Amino acid sequence: MTTARPSGFAGTPVTGQEWTQRYGDAVMNTFGTPPRVLARGEGSSVWDVDGNRYLDLLGGIAVNALGHGHPAVVEAVTRQLTTLGHVSNLFISQPQVLLAERLLGLLGHDGRVFFANSGAEANEAAFKATRRTGRGRVVATEGSFHGRTMGALALTSKAAYREPFEPLPGGVSFVPYGDEVALAAAVDETVAAVIIEPIQGEAGVVDPPADYLRAARRITREHGTLLWLDEIQTGMGRTGDWFGHTASGVVPDLVTLAKGLGGGVPIGAMIGLGEAATLLGPGQHGTTFGGNPVSAAAALAVIDTIEGDGLLDHVRETGERLAAGLRSHPLVDHVSGRGLLRGVVLHRDVAAEVTSAAFDAGLLVNAPAPNRLRLAPPLVLTSDEADDAVATLRRLFDEVSG
Repeated sequence: MTTARPSGFAGTPVTGQEWTQRYGDAVMNTFGTPPRVLARGEGSSVWDVDGNRYLDLLGGIAVNALGHGHPAVVEAVTRQLTTLGHVSNLFISQPQVLLAERLLGLLGHDGRVFFANSGAEANEAAFKATRRTGRGRVVATEGSFHGRTMGALALTSKAAYREPFEPLPGGVSFVPYGDEVALAAAVDETVAAVIIEPIQGEAGVVDPPADYLRAARRITREHGTLLWLDEIQTGMGRTGDWFGHTASGVVPDLVTLAKGLGGGVPIGAMIGLGEAATLLGPGQHGTTFGGNPVSAAAALAVIDTIEGDGLLDHVRETGERLAAGLRSHPLVDHVSGRGLLRGVVLHRDVAAEVTSAAFDAGLLVNAPAPNRLRLAPPLVLTSDEADDAVATLRRLFDEVSG
């Protein structure tokens, strides 16, 4: 029996247009049609199949913490893959244990780590953990994004994401982000957990009031409720601290991580601190690939490099350099976020227009809202690259303003 080739098959495509056509014929249409076909990357730059270079101000949506092709990640993955690639969680691997210990050390508290493959999976694990409290309700926030699997989607507020897949797992209610009074009114002894992003990423890099996390910790403690911080986008040095909540001084019960943790290699983590570390027991959750040696080795390399190269200070300095260069433009209302997670809030709904023009000008950015740009470049973005990005964006702002 022979298998017919798909229509239009004619060897390996050469141009971006040809690849895009093949993509549309073969890949499920869940993302629309992406605007570029990328072929390789180095540092903070990527090149498409037509040879055009772009400064990557998205970092794979806050994933490529060390940029593209960083020697530390390449060496760690290569060494581990040639030593021990996959064993499943029927066995212990050394990188898995070492990574769990490092993450607990960065948080500075006793706990336990469950490894997954993505942020959505980490949030699924945490959602299941909340059910083990014996309480059935979770309070989330408006504007939140926690993933697209069914449990994570139940915690995500955007109606367009949720409604086509209802009924979703129940017991989730939403309160305005950053509103301490609304949160206090929503939490009682029936609430298992409150889930909060220290900065809302997919909503457009939205900052809460300075004391919001401390208020959430106080409110949850009063009712014996878990405080669950979704650090999938804000964690692993993205804000200039190891975690987005670090500056608040709060100690959460649950922390979920992914994105930058593996520096481009898929990995997620759900961390239970204190008593929350024991919520899930044998047989109550699992994964085949979670915490595999290769992903764990990559994550250890990311942590070692952030520490060894002093990247937390660099992220704070470079992030402020970007923000300072952009916030003075007349089109810019303000620049939100911290470190190298930044939202550029515009006075007009032209973010999509700026994004499209930025691609043509050699910059990768995105528009999570009509009046917001999101910048999440690699943590290794240089000062010169930041200045080039500012100059290009200011020029584009001038063009759309004219």
